[in-house]
Parts: sequence; C-alpha cells; structure tokens
Amino acid sequence: MVLVRKLKKLLIILIALWLGIVVLFSFLPVPFSAVMLQRQISSWSKFDFSYVSHSTWVNENEISPQIYLAVIASEDQNFPKHWGFDFDAIEKVFQNSLQSSKTIRGASTISQQTVKNLFLWDGRSWIRKGLEAGMTPVVELIWSKKRILTVYLNIVEFGDGIFGVEQASQHYFRKPAKQLTAHEAALLAAVLPNPHILHVNKPSAYLLKRQQWILNQMRLMGGTSFLSKNALL
Repeated sequence: MVLVRKLKKLLIILIALWLGIVVLFSFLPVPFSAVMLQRQISSWSKFDFSYVSHSTWVNENEISPQIYLAVIASEDQNFPKHWGFDFDAIEKVFQNSLQSSKTIRGASTISQQTVKNLFLWDGRSWIRKGLEAGMTPVVELIWSKKRILTVYLNIVEFGDGIFGVEQASQHYFRKPAKQLTAHEAALLAAVLPNPHILHVNKPSAYLLKRQQWILNQMRLMGGTSFLSKNALL
C-alpha cells in the first residue's frame, strides 16, 4: 500500500510538471523536442558524433502564411474545426485498412503530431498512442490553434537533423521562413510523411507530384484567406 501511495504521488507530480510545461510553452519558445533528443541520443549510441539536430525558433510573425496553409492542406485540412482528433479521417483509414493489405498513412492530426514530437517519441507504440490521446485534448484546451501550428512548424523534421521551418528554409532555399513562396512551402510540406525517404533537395517524381497536389489543395481551400477566416493569421 505504501508503494502504491508513493507511485500515485509521483504520478500526480509528473502530471503537474507536464501541465506547467504546457502552460509555459503556450507563450515561451520551445528550445528542443523529445524527438530531436531521441534522434541525437540514437546517433550517439551508434557512435555517430557527426549528427547534430539543428533547430532555430521563429515566432509566428516570422513564418510565411504559405507554409501554414501548406501543412494544413497536406496534413490536416480539418485542423481549424476539430479538438485534436479528426474522427472522419480515422473512420476512412479504418475502412481502407479493411479493404486493403497495403500500409496506409494514418489519420494523426497536426495537434497529435505536435504532442508526439514535443513530448513523446517517434515509432509505432500503443503506449505512445495512449499517452498522445490523453495529452492532445489538454494541449488543444490550453493553446490556441495558431500556437499549435507555430510550435509544430518549429519542431517538425524536414530532413536528416533539420528541425523546424526556419532551419529548413535556410538550409534548402537560403532564405528566412518568412519569405517562403507557395511552391517552396508545398515542397517542404510534401516531405512530411517521411523526411528520411523524401528529400527536398533531391525531389523524386512522386514528391513533385505530391507538391502539385498540395498546391492545388491550397488553391481549393481559398489560399491564405482560409487562414484569415479561421483566425490563423
């Protein structure tokens, strides 16, 4: 019984600490993410000391509206409407999985991906998924939608050791993230399913096709006016 009480107390302390971090990150820059740390430790464990996780935090007014729109078009078009989970997308993935034996991309929202990248770890795990499901509504409650997008774009991986839109923009296009064009933003968004297989600097035919699909979706959504209508600008 004593052990159980101590474990409960420890759990309460950990939850309180996490909530405190969530509140702080609702307005403070995020210095690094759990996935960045995971990548770095993984490289060191393989005695690869050449790998360095690069990231540069930028505020929302230093990010082009085009990349905001591109990642929504690519990753989560219902982002302004849901509270962390897109149940329509989940249902579609489930139905498709019953009809096909092929590996199908999941239905994780931008909110879920932000929670995973920032607080948890990469890879498939029911434990991680459970924690992600519990954490996501809390982040949605405390942070604004624009804050979620801003944090997401600052910590998401765009290539080997390249984290965040500012680092990606400087590395691939030699310009700040604020100056990204629609075509450049769509190309960056196109690699997000798997930045270790898809490469911005060596775009495959599939990647270029995906870029064009994202550009078309951006137009169909109404361009950057979509952001204004949903209080994301």
